[in-house]
Amino acid sequence: MNRYPLWKYIVILISLVFGALYAAPNFFGDSPAVQINSAKATIKVDESMITRVEQVLKEAGISSTGYSFDYNGIQGSIRARFATTDAQFKAKAALEKGLNVDPSDPVYTVALNLLPNTPEWMQKLHAFPMYLGLDLRGGVHFLMKVDTSAVLNNRLNSLQSSLRSTLKDKEIRHAGISRDASSVTVKFRDAETRAKARDIIARQMNDVNMLDSVVTADNSDIAIKVTIKPDALTNLMNEGVKQNISALSKRVNEIGVAEPIIQQQGADRIVVQLPGVQDVARAKSIIGRTATLEVRLVDESVIGLVDENTAVPFGSEMFKVGRGGPAILYKEPIVTGDAITGAQASFDENQQPAVSIDLNSEGGRRMTEATRPNVGKRMAFVLFEKGKGELLQVATIQDVLGSKFRTTGMRSTNEANELALLLRSGALAAPMEVIEERTIGAQLGAENITKGIHSTMYGFAAIAVFMIVYYMVFGFFSVFALGVNLLLLVGILSVMQATLTLPGMAAIALALGMAIDANVLINERIREELRAGNSPQHAILQGFDRAWATILDSNVTTLIAGLALLLFGSGPIKAFAIVHCLGILTSIFSAVFVMRGVVNLWYGRKKKLTSISIGQIWKPTE
Repeated sequence: MNRYPLWKYIVILISLVFGALYAAPNFFGDSPAVQINSAKATIKVDESMITRVEQVLKEAGISSTGYSFDYNGIQGSIRARFATTDAQFKAKAALEKGLNVDPSDPVYTVALNLLPNTPEWMQKLHAFPMYLGLDLRGGVHFLMKVDTSAVLNNRLNSLQSSLRSTLKDKEIRHAGISRDASSVTVKFRDAETRAKARDIIARQMNDVNMLDSVVTADNSDIAIKVTIKPDALTNLMNEGVKQNISALSKRVNEIGVAEPIIQQQGADRIVVQLPGVQDVARAKSIIGRTATLEVRLVDESVIGLVDENTAVPFGSEMFKVGRGGPAILYKEPIVTGDAITGAQASFDENQQPAVSIDLNSEGGRRMTEATRPNVGKRMAFVLFEKGKGELLQVATIQDVLGSKFRTTGMRSTNEANELALLLRSGALAAPMEVIEERTIGAQLGAENITKGIHSTMYGFAAIAVFMIVYYMVFGFFSVFALGVNLLLLVGILSVMQATLTLPGMAAIALALGMAIDANVLINERIREELRAGNSPQHAILQGFDRAWATILDSNVTTLIAGLALLLFGSGPIKAFAIVHCLGILTSIFSAVFVMRGVVNLWYGRKKKLTSISIGQIWKPTE
């Protein structure tokens, strides 16, 4: 009557092994470590770097417990473990001095880090501990202000170039185009030409206002003053902040910071939270890796080999760092990174690595105009980081380029992937400055973790004592199912690599209290069947079957509330909702499926069962 088929017990066994395997990494702890990354876009870290790191530490008399190389498909990093935090800090200082010849312009960044002590065989099965939020692990918090005036400046530069090319295409002569802090002025020799220009600009540019003006006192020059409409300017500022958030998110995510929080606050501010980063200097290094990208033409007027002593013509500048350098480029860019809508690693017609680049319509038009008269000449991609430019690539223009083109000459597919990444995520709409920084120490996070674990343990223990005293053997079954629920919940969160925060720990504690409710319903239903005079085996069968509908209804209504929090909440509320919803699902599985399997295994094999241990069964008096 109360028997489970073999496959159901196999499912229970698999779920137990799954929960134990993926929950275990959370209890191994962390080791102090340092992480070595490249500070230059054109310099990469590979496994051969381990030998150099070992040598620097050996010369400094510092011993490491192990080295590892991590490559995320885009870039690599070296990690060295240490037995104590004292050795960790000494190693950081020694590596910063030994790896960087010029401290003012470091080639490598050395960051304090924590690495999990999870055994290697578990890591191969992708069993890793959960990420810990800023309130548990500690970390850094930045409030950054976007320089929206730079967004306006870039837009006015673009407007100036667009006006020049538009009037040129329509063969309308002008006497010069200039700009100031908030407008672009187009001068003309006569009013008739100005009227024609006004009509053309009005038809092709619907986001600008135009005002007729006189440039000189003797009316020798008349002009149009072009400004950006207020609504368009507001949208421009908002899009600039959003673009910065997007670029910043890609860069931080792809250098391995676990679960960063990057979101807009107010009109021109961005909040950045980096859990697990132990020092502010490291965090600023991560933020500082955001960059602006420009495509420029090479100044072909310079004859001969370019070196540090070559004279730089007016309107050009020299770039010494990067691939293809030194090179002298014109200061005015063809396009900037905000015009790049996509960049993917690909292959050319000879099956050699290349990068396919997509530009927006304005960028494509400007690229066509710039390359049409310069076929056979060279252009360069320049990445500006911390005010310093690096040459990503210097290539020869083989044909007139447009909105879609391809750059070749990559030495490997990895190099193509790296260039595509930098082209996609290297552009900021405007520079940013840190106006607030806050560090949450690891000690405070450790206290929060200890309190959270204690609250969960004490809550579990109190529930276990009550259930065993009140329901006897069935209380043991309920506690076992509750333990399976907790094991599965932690295991699933670890597989998802979710970020655990204080609200999440509160949701785990709440999930235990809610999960036991289903076991109470089952036990009381079995008691009711026994009071009605049913046999123990029939009481067990009817108790589980009739309690199921009530358990499902109560959990579904609670799940709806949890989903509402997940959809409409943010930050800590969303973290609570995720754990809450997962806890409901695991509690249904453990309370109904697992507990029934244990009960069937214990009592189902007994054909002549006369009684069951489920506590005092109170029968109504006649």
